[in-house]
Amino acid sequence: MPTAKIQSYTNLGVGAIAVEIEVHISAGLPAFNIVGMAETAVRESRERVRSAILNSNFEFPARRLTVNLAPADLPKQGGGFDLAIAIGVLVATNQLSIHPDHNCCFAAELSLTGELRPIRGILPKAIECQRAEITLVCAGGNLSELGLLLHSTQVLACDQLLDLCSILQQEPRERAQGRCSKPMPPSIHTDLENPLNLNQIQGQSSAKKALELAAAGGHNLLFVGPPGAGKSMLAKRMPSILPDLDSQAALESAVIYSVSGKPRKTVQQPPVRAPHHGASSVSLVGGGSPPSPGEISLAHNGILFLDELPEFSPKVLEGLREPMENGEITISRAGHQACFPADFQQYASL
Repeated sequence: MPTAKIQSYTNLGVGAIAVEIEVHISAGLPAFNIVGMAETAVRESRERVRSAILNSNFEFPARRLTVNLAPADLPKQGGGFDLAIAIGVLVATNQLSIHPDHNCCFAAELSLTGELRPIRGILPKAIECQRAEITLVCAGGNLSELGLLLHSTQVLACDQLLDLCSILQQEPRERAQGRCSKPMPPSIHTDLENPLNLNQIQGQSSAKKALELAAAGGHNLLFVGPPGAGKSMLAKRMPSILPDLDSQAALESAVIYSVSGKPRKTVQQPPVRAPHHGASSVSLVGGGSPPSPGEISLAHNGILFLDELPEFSPKVLEGLREPMENGEITISRAGHQACFPADFQQYASL
């Protein structure tokens, strides 16, 4: 029976779990079924995969096609399985023969024209590929997130499904001859996201000294003073005196932002989050189904600034107690459980 097995990953918290895509083609009325606790975005990949294959000058089988996402008891979400399913269909129908030397994991979304689109949470997948010593195949738009890993992780980035298929049939040493976009390490920006600088403030010597001590020692800080005294002005310039993150801390923060779908522009600068006082408890500590990181996790290895602290809901502030003590937060839902890091400095103003 025509079958194919393709490797991929799904995100769980700030990590990734291996998923094997099994494609089976059998006789019967034309059908395309996806099983294995696939959520809506995964089930909708049937139409994207069919159109992408046809528009890439391949044939889509007019037979009964079954795709199993194993393990079957693990929820799957997102469009990151599109590419793996498409490759599995092409292999099962003998339209694509992957060179034996290629040991790849596929993670990308497909457009109707066969274009590879970037997905969220690519960094955890890349880390697992690095541990398993396999090549990560992704969209060219995800390369900007992989700057911290490209030196130690094999990455194959393409822009079109047809180009990728031609490269997979070649020997690995012949990749440079293909039409694949080269995974060049992007520059790791060191410019501040916030152009404000502490040296722009005239006076306020005692307040600036307090900021310097807090930045050097990693202390929490509370600004107290009348309206217009410069509390928010000082806090907004705090990033300009924070030390850069080391490579491990920068990677931890980048993974959280990758899972949230908000890639960082400056990976070495400590993150600074300043949510509005109307923020809900879920947006601050994290939640949802499946669980996603909140502001305290996005501020991991950085600063969480709560301006006008008394305006925040008491329930919201109470939710910060355990994460501040433990440096992490575990979010449990009926079918999901995830642990997110939350080791941050707390700045607030009254």
